[in-house]
Amino acid sequence: MTKFKTLDDLGDIAGKVALVRVDLNLPMQDGAVTDDTRVRASAPTILELAGKGAKVLLLAHFGRPKGERVSTMSVSMTLDALQAVLGEEVMFVPEVAGPVVEQAVGILQAGDIALLENTRFWKGEEANDPAFAKAIAANAELYVNDAFSAAHRAHASTEALAHLLPAYAGRAMEAELTALDKALGNPATPVAAVVGGAKVSSKLDVLTHLVTKVDHLIIGGGMANTFLAARGVNVGKSLCEHELAATCEQILDAADAAGCTVHLPYDVVVAKEFAANPPSLRTCNVHEVAADEMILDVGPQATEALADVLKTCRTLVWNGPLGAFEIAPFDTATVALARSAAALTAEGALVSVAGGGDTVAALNHAGVADSFSYVSTAGGAFLEWMEGKELPGVTALER
Repeated sequence: MTKFKTLDDLGDIAGKVALVRVDLNLPMQDGAVTDDTRVRASAPTILELAGKGAKVLLLAHFGRPKGERVSTMSVSMTLDALQAVLGEEVMFVPEVAGPVVEQAVGILQAGDIALLENTRFWKGEEANDPAFAKAIAANAELYVNDAFSAAHRAHASTEALAHLLPAYAGRAMEAELTALDKALGNPATPVAAVVGGAKVSSKLDVLTHLVTKVDHLIIGGGMANTFLAARGVNVGKSLCEHELAATCEQILDAADAAGCTVHLPYDVVVAKEFAANPPSLRTCNVHEVAADEMILDVGPQATEALADVLKTCRTLVWNGPLGAFEIAPFDTATVALARSAAALTAEGALVSVAGGGDTVAALNHAGVADSFSYVSTAGGAFLEWMEGKELPGVTALER
């Protein structure tokens, strides 16, 4: 495991100023936060630092203001949700550097918390400008990154600051990196990966990387149709990227060479229209899909066989649903396999790590998000990690 410092390495920080990068890019409706998951993820880090007597300055971005001050994208919009989760008063500071922040630090008592303005209001943030980072660092004595979801961006607040101040991983970042290491870094073998979703094109790098890393690759969703078509199966009017047939063949060849077994559905649930419980709904072998039918889920026999595959594995990485899970009954396979994985995790037989937007929604829908070993709420960063890419925000902590 690559080494990085955590809050356990802090020593005495009473009265010291800690810059903490958190993720407050929260979904909003009518001016109110609709999901505070990301705030709850960073709360332990914020409260631990405050509890140790640090003056905590929170850094975060909100939306895409492109280096301009946009009033509707001020992070102050998240202040109510932040205070509600922390159970503490949080001072808002409308700058990230300079005399206004210096003055705020002078007002703050040990253990107090302040939220600095949207880092992306300044062009220096996304440009990873060293001078901008230096100006932010000037008011602090240590840096903590607790925003894994932004770790794939080399921005001033996620990357440059880690070189200017003593840098530590926050508790959420630490948990994420530990879980990811268990999943693909140094996993217990055999390892299975479930990769679903609509399009092969969006997961090409993931699939190419995974076949060299896992023993079983389970492909679901619209992606499976593209692989089936590449294998000569007539998929009717299913969602399918026919132009990627050669690419699918290359991935299958690479899997063969690496000793990775690729699992494609052999029975499927089809319908003539994508609607809830349509009258044309039926289950059939993949070779029996009619020209006017579309594949919308993995069939029950294949789902049961996949559950048996998981029983032979020690580690599972999951990204994306197996079928069109938003509409019943095309959520059946995703729910069934997710529950199998959750049961194996509960028995201690499987380490299960999942991530990506649709994945979290699908596991919540199956009622098992809390039963997996770890569920990452990071979208892009989780995908880039699955692609085997270096994440600048993580690499900076390891130096």
